[in-house]
Amino acid sequence: MAGEGMTMASTLEVGDYHQGAPGLAHGGVIATAMDEAMGALNRLLLVPVVTVHLEVDYVRPVPVGSTLHIRTEIVGQVGRKVYTSARGCLDADEGPVAVQAAALFLQVPLEHFVEHGSAEHIQAAIRERPGGAEQWRREVSP
Repeated sequence: MAGEGMTMASTLEVGDYHQGAPGLAHGGVIATAMDEAMGALNRLLLVPVVTVHLEVDYVRPVPVGSTLHIRTEIVGQVGRKVYTSARGCLDADEGPVAVQAAALFLQVPLEHFVEHGSAEHIQAAIRERPGGAEQWRREVSP
């Protein structure tokens, strides 16, 4: 499939504003970072997606002041469904694994956002996408 095997690396600098328990990143922030990293990887396919299912396994705490190195991969695609995985490591790409995640994304047409979102935010998203509105309106195969 077109996106299968695609990878991307990103980082999250964990600061005081990410804190949940004293000195540790909040689990919700970590889950959001993983969802965002996997969702951003889908942008390489140039078709908008929405998260359908997100699964996060917390392996070890992520301390405030650390850097979480996130590596994402598209592991499969079936029709409009895009399956991704992610791994977040401390200190370096191959450092201790702190979090693992998997997600199912669904490719959707621009009309999905028109129906459910605000016009102002949709126009901003179209301006920042390569190919603009025409790329977003590309047919999404069933």
